Amino acid sequence: MSERLTRRNFLRGVAGVVGVAAVNSLTGCANNEPQATSAAAESTTAAAETTAAAAAPSGKYIPGTYTGTADGIHSTITVTMTFDEEKVTDVVLDVSGETPGYGQDAGDALREALLSAQSTEIDGVSGSTITSQAVIVAADKCFAQARGEAVIDVVTVDKGSEEDWLGTEPVIDEASIAETWDTDILIVGAGNGGMCAAAYAAQNGLEFRIIEQNPVVQDTRHWYGAIDSSESKKAGVTVNRKKLLAEISRYASGKCDQKVVNTWINESAAMHDFVAGILESDPYNYTCVFTAGEEARWPESEDSPDYMFPEQEHTYHGSEIPRNEVFQQYIEGLGYSIDFNTSLVKLEKDGNGRVTGIIAQKSSGEFVRINAAKGVLLACGGYPGNPYMMEALDPLGTSVTTACSFSPSDQGMGIRAAMWAGAALDKEAAPMLFDRGLVAPGVDGGYAESPTSFGGKAFPGTVKQYNPGTQPFLKVNRRGQRFTNESSPYNDTSYAAGNQPGRVYAQIHDANYMEDIQRFHTIGCSAMARNVPGMMEGQIAQYVEEGLIFEADTLEELADKLGFDADAKATFLATVERYNELYDKQSDDDFGKMAPRLSAIRQAPFYGCWLGASLLTTEQGIAINENTQALDEDRQPIEGLYITGDMSGSFFANNYPCLMPGIACGRTLTFAIKAIKEMGRLG
Repeated sequence: MSERLTRRNFLRGVAGVVGVAAVNSLTGCANNEPQATSAAAESTTAAAETTAAAAAPSGKYIPGTYTGTADGIHSTITVTMTFDEEKVTDVVLDVSGETPGYGQDAGDALREALLSAQSTEIDGVSGSTITSQAVIVAADKCFAQARGEAVIDVVTVDKGSEEDWLGTEPVIDEASIAETWDTDILIVGAGNGGMCAAAYAAQNGLEFRIIEQNPVVQDTRHWYGAIDSSESKKAGVTVNRKKLLAEISRYASGKCDQKVVNTWINESAAMHDFVAGILESDPYNYTCVFTAGEEARWPESEDSPDYMFPEQEHTYHGSEIPRNEVFQQYIEGLGYSIDFNTSLVKLEKDGNGRVTGIIAQKSSGEFVRINAAKGVLLACGGYPGNPYMMEALDPLGTSVTTACSFSPSDQGMGIRAAMWAGAALDKEAAPMLFDRGLVAPGVDGGYAESPTSFGGKAFPGTVKQYNPGTQPFLKVNRRGQRFTNESSPYNDTSYAAGNQPGRVYAQIHDANYMEDIQRFHTIGCSAMARNVPGMMEGQIAQYVEEGLIFEADTLEELADKLGFDADAKATFLATVERYNELYDKQSDDDFGKMAPRLSAIRQAPFYGCWLGASLLTTEQGIAINENTQALDEDRQPIEGLYITGDMSGSFFANNYPCLMPGIACGRTLTFAIKAIKEMGRLG
């Protein structure tokens, strides 16, 4: 590894390079005079040394007020700090654009921590790690200015635009590369795929590094699908693999690569054994909950579609430590570590087109070249946090979405970097939409303006997912009309709403909702509404108080609270009356919903709310082969480049088969191990 450059040496190396700019979003005021920071190509060595020399020799700091900025989850965070010669005397934070209840609420604690520590050596606020890290980065810039050091931000990546979401691959000058790391295997992304890959590589003693753009490992999806695992054998359950392959292909309209699907079907059992071998051993001793059979079966009825979902779900309920954090502890115990706050900028290739490594950038702005002799595994997530990509690649899914539960840092960077290197993107969108996007009356589906968010847009809902929205209660449009069979896979009602006013709909039920939910027997994560005691009642009470769910003693009152005008109100009341008639007949003559999923709406109090889709992630990814190698436009493998997770393609199309619980995460973990086997030549 090369000697790490100091900030001043780094300034010398990058001075005058195109794409390197002074921090013009930083302002400093010392003794009411502008701080001597440079601008763009004028960041010369002399300017940097002059600025450093300006520090008063009699004290630690140049007295004054300084401002630094950094990107948080949803907004640019601003930190303003006032210094005398020896200490910080005041801190002002602007985190108003961050998530309500999380990043916004962390501001006071972070301010007090900075004042108390008199440095940026502080702990982040639990639940607000990305916001905390941004505050630390911005505060570092204030300290640097107060010490008389020049502060720069390096502009590295074209973030795209509405006209060109892909943008152009950045050109990085050799002089700006501060370090070079050499390894055999490089894993990019410390989420579900990356951490599983790292744990498998560590267990096999391989030489690897793993980088993550955020300051912590990413959220764990605790449930995953695996076929004919050791758990299924204990339960005496097997799967017809031929039928499963046919069903997945049918769900994707034949647009998947069946060889890729077979990699998951045939190798997921071994994946589960690996995961279980760590989680179920000391010191964790977790217990796997296996779901199959009647609990996972779609109710049968003569009116029911012939859904065939022979999925086997594995969940580690009640895990004290999330699986990704367990894997972090596991690899650290074997002598490995994660390089956090290190972001992918671009892939590098040799003259034969083989991927040899990447250029990355640290949060400090320094570039790092990482050479990977045996290959690079990209596990960087999808693009749900990138409005440019969403609107261009999935206009329908975007238009019906009202809320989101994705990671804001999932902005498609891995997909774009792979495409810059010649990889092919699936031609069809595959969003993971849940019919749970709770919103206030009058809110439309699709983006709303949000100047503090990436791309200036965000989905309007404040509730990530209202789980009971999946229950097959009566749903009506803004005209008060029923418009679909509500007993369907999660995304179907949201897509049907794409043809309705505002692309949203109201869900209606009465006081007997828990009795109805037990009879409905929905499957997958929507089963929580019947299996988690008090969840439904608690959410209703919470959102009634917040004005997002409405409770009324009469249907007329409910119609008024939901915002129906005179004509729509009359239609709504007639629709409810008709729905009650169909329930009494136990036959949905209008839309064909199965009888067990009909419900009466007669017992006060009555409840209603407005819903759209909640976007969890995207599954449209880079085309891969059965060995997880990235493919180019001619469908030839790109040597040295492997893909897993939400940014991997060739598996889903149109949408996500939500009634196969855990299939996406199961594929992610299986492909992560497959990629390590291929790069490590483990057989």
